[in-house]
Amino acid sequence: MRDEQDHLVLRSPEQFKALGHPVRHRMVNVLRQRPATLRQLADVLGMSKGTIGYHVRVLREAGLVRLAETRQVRGGTEQYFALVSHGFKVHEDAGVGPEFLINAALGEMLPSRPGQASHTVLRHLWLTDAEAHALEARLRTMAAERHPADPGRGEPYGLLVSLFRADVPSLPQDDAS
Repeated sequence: MRDEQDHLVLRSPEQFKALGHPVRHRMVNVLRQRPATLRQLADVLGMSKGTIGYHVRVLREAGLVRLAETRQVRGGTEQYFALVSHGFKVHEDAGVGPEFLINAALGEMLPSRPGQASHTVLRHLWLTDAEAHALEARLRTMAAERHPADPGRGEPYGLLVSLFRADVPSLPQDDAS
């Protein structure tokens, strides 16, 4: 199932299990750049072609990766694998959405080097329902902007955006105010 922005909606346990493995998660991030062969994936991830083949098979069986094209080379056939969509979206009834995405982001985070941009903050905002909906719409629009992978242009940075109702008790108004 796809939404309006060509995102595959994740809902099955097989999909979450496939994406939950660190090697397959890294592989998906590599394939966001462009289709690749098993050899190309093995080289960039520093693993054997057999190991990569196994993980590609798991991703294909979960419906996350497809065979994009084949090419004849030196008497053999090269297979190029690609993601089935531009991105993935967690179904609202999946039950593992926020934890899954936060753990994925934590698994990708590298320590920043001196002078490198990095910012992580947890901030609480006190919003009305209308303000929360307006902010959600703004964040969705910003996150949906396409940023094609271009390793010659710079380094990849992750952006995890989450607007959630927080479990923060409210103090009553201070009588002294």
